Amino acid sequence: MSTEKYSTLAVVGSQWGDEGKGKITDYFAQKADFVVRWAGGDNAGHTIVIDGVKYKLSLVPSGIFNQNSINVIGTGCVINLRKLITEIKYLKEHGINCQNLRISNRAHLIFPYHMKIDELQEEYRQDQKIGTTKKGIGPCYQDKAERIGIRVGDLFDPQNFYTQLERNLKFKNEVLTKIFGAEPFSAQEIYDEYLGLFAEIKELVTDTSFLIDNAIKAEKKVLFEGAQGVMLDLDHGTYPFVTSSNPSAASIPTGVGIAPRYINNVIGIVKAYNTRVGTGAFPSEIFGETADYIREVGKEYGTVSGRPRRIGWFDAVLMKHSLRTSGYTSMAIMLLDVLTTIEEIKICVGYQYNGQTIDYIPSTIKEYEKCEPVWITMPGWKEDITNVTAFSQLPLNAQQYLNKLAEIVGVTISLFSVGPDRKQTILLDEEIF
Repeated sequence: MSTEKYSTLAVVGSQWGDEGKGKITDYFAQKADFVVRWAGGDNAGHTIVIDGVKYKLSLVPSGIFNQNSINVIGTGCVINLRKLITEIKYLKEHGINCQNLRISNRAHLIFPYHMKIDELQEEYRQDQKIGTTKKGIGPCYQDKAERIGIRVGDLFDPQNFYTQLERNLKFKNEVLTKIFGAEPFSAQEIYDEYLGLFAEIKELVTDTSFLIDNAIKAEKKVLFEGAQGVMLDLDHGTYPFVTSSNPSAASIPTGVGIAPRYINNVIGIVKAYNTRVGTGAFPSEIFGETADYIREVGKEYGTVSGRPRRIGWFDAVLMKHSLRTSGYTSMAIMLLDVLTTIEEIKICVGYQYNGQTIDYIPSTIKEYEKCEPVWITMPGWKEDITNVTAFSQLPLNAQQYLNKLAEIVGVTISLFSVGPDRKQTILLDEEIF
């Protein structure tokens, strides 16, 4: 059996997304040769703060700020070309050259009809809305599964692209006009626009599976950047209130096109508390003054949607589920500073369900909605921690809180964060990457 180790690290959201993956990706990207996204689309918001300047990305990998790294949008992603071009221009306006970006020729494209159908379907659901961002992500993945999707590489052959587009619109326009009473789309208009957009990025398109496979074999440092979170995973999340892809680490080999044995370290990014955008079960959710305080101090509003996030205490049951399905080798605890001044901090260590205490997440949303949290309570701290540079500098209660999280979940903490800036990241395991 091979015991060979590769220089790879996966950054995975452990909760419902918005955990701070962008910051940690940016942190490790400073010494990465490649930064790779493997799933999702522009429904994934990443906020990076560098020297007090805030950057917001949704498609381009967060490692783009390191001009010495190659940043890859992998095969498992879905790409809105309009959004991608806008983001590239935004970065260039801020002095960031995107010539170190690479785009998979096998990634699927989001078209205007995907976004329109996404919007209309969500409205049609009325009081049973999923909470989609209406970015066309689901309908695009639906076309992929139906084997009628159009991929980035298809645009190298304009005639074939038009044939595929016309075929798809013949059906999509029937759905739009006859089911939703909406206006149809013109194949020619989309064709002209997308060929124009494609011309701006075609030199960046390549076989990224081949690229990353060779990089790993050459012992390059490869960082995999997750989008959303494990609880939004299509298979392992709180279905149906999930995204349309697989954000868990288990999907990296498929989404990138590499062997599973190449994934060495997986760091689960988790907030010191818990948040969620949209509807669905949330057992550790809290309301009132404490929730409002955390939301405002933590600036808990969606990067993409702007929606206020729901607030909850740290859920160890959820985290164990996330650990099992993604195989974390360590955790990163984010936004620890937000809990400063809160007198008592709770941790959900189990669920009450049908008169029993359980330590797992039920498979159906109806069962999960009936789960009530089992709490333990820990004392908080009042000291400002935003300038600490070591674990030992934390107040004793903050140290005990982190130690308790590691003990309950059953995985070590490799870093923690005490503020939004890159400098406010304290690494505890120098060997992780």
